Amino acid sequence: MPETLRELWLRGLAFNDAAPADVLVRLLEEAAGEAGLLMCEGRDLPDAVVDEALHHPVERIRRALAHNLHVDPARLAPLASDPSGLVRANFARGSRHQPRWVRPLPYDILATFLTAREGGEDGRLSEQDIIGELWCSRQIPLSFAQDMAGHDHPALRTSAAYQWQSLSAAQRDALLDDPDPGVRKAARESSWVLDPEAVEARLPPIGSRHAVSVLCSYALSPAVVELCFAHDLVNPLARNRHTPADALARLARHPDTEIRRLIATRPDLGPAAAELRQDPDADVRMRARLQPSIRTWVEFDAVQRVVDHGRDCTCPITKPATEPSPDWFAACAASGEPVLRRVAASRPGLPADLVEALAQDEDEGVRIRLACHHPLAPPHLLLDVFVTRPAHRPHLLTLSAFPRTGLTHLIGHPDPEVRALAAADPDLRRPPVDDPDESVRRAAAANPSLAPETLETLLTDLRTAEGAAANPSLPADRMHALLDHCLNGAATAQAAAGRR
Repeated sequence: MPETLRELWLRGLAFNDAAPADVLVRLLEEAAGEAGLLMCEGRDLPDAVVDEALHHPVERIRRALAHNLHVDPARLAPLASDPSGLVRANFARGSRHQPRWVRPLPYDILATFLTAREGGEDGRLSEQDIIGELWCSRQIPLSFAQDMAGHDHPALRTSAAYQWQSLSAAQRDALLDDPDPGVRKAARESSWVLDPEAVEARLPPIGSRHAVSVLCSYALSPAVVELCFAHDLVNPLARNRHTPADALARLARHPDTEIRRLIATRPDLGPAAAELRQDPDADVRMRARLQPSIRTWVEFDAVQRVVDHGRDCTCPITKPATEPSPDWFAACAASGEPVLRRVAASRPGLPADLVEALAQDEDEGVRIRLACHHPLAPPHLLLDVFVTRPAHRPHLLTLSAFPRTGLTHLIGHPDPEVRALAAADPDLRRPPVDDPDESVRRAAAANPSLAPETLETLLTDLRTAEGAAANPSLPADRMHALLDHCLNGAATAQAAAGRR
């Protein structure tokens, strides 16, 4: 049996949706090689397989499982305290292939990471190394600081203190007066960011990267604002929510179109908004027209997540810490401004009647946003966006409402990705197993409508073997027989290599 055929069978079985747990557990054997690792990382798994992988003696298996985004993260909780620091780090890092919808980790798992006193029994990483991976992973909910500010564990209150601007005034006061000295210290170290005089005293040299980050988000004194104008460093002022009204009025007349564009939707813009609605730049005028609908920074954030992004934006979708009211989103859905309707379409909680209306919106951007963000988006819309906007295909295929049947009219489509989707439709009479494209052949060979004798033929063809092994109509005893060939052959080869 050719080595390549063995590898194709193993990979196909690893991703066979109908493979029972006892088949998948066998893929955790060393002889299964990379197929077991790909399985642990790349698909949902039965509980029995998860349990086996969680406590597997081979670290590589646990490290692969730690990257899995298909299994409920609560089931993977033991990985947060795994003996291996590398396993912990993988779990803290999340999937290597970031999905559009970023799944937050449960709070008990986050607490395990953030209160750890060491980075694993192997000593290869510190707890701070792992926490650094966690903060970069987007697996921490944006509401985490607010929720942890009153937690019983001081380490979690300390984490909240270092996100000072995410907290309410009452929470800040409580942390400054916390009974734990470490929490009080963290609060004092963070509190200066909202003190304009302290910011002025600590301001790094103008032009440095650190100075720009300070100017973008910290409270600024009049002297610092004037320093920014003097050095023509006004882009941070346009972004900073603490920029005073008189400075905003000056920015509204700035010759740089980008500066005017940045401030045009700010809820604190004041009379300058009317001036910008007459701006010579069309984009500035459009943003200024949105401004009367934006009364709070929460509403501003919701608009900013849309207004600067095009139809093929694939930025991560995360749940905000706070959201505007349902009435505000409903008003956006009825707006004459396409950008505001796109904002409404981006809200997963939008009511069904508004979803139905937006699914027929004349603006393609509205329809795309609805398809990618809302669980009630109609299947025909998901399919239409899949066919017309390739950038969104990986995300759309993860949605439970995405249609898997009724696709036979697409079997002759010139795009092989679209043909591959149609080739998997179980209603297809003759799956195109001879298609010139490999992905189409693989999807066709995995089609459950194939006759058993055809499936056996496809298993012996290098062009279709992987898809055939992934076919859910393959009987379980046949799966085990294929594994016997693959694993016993690999064990024999390893033994022979050892004797040499």
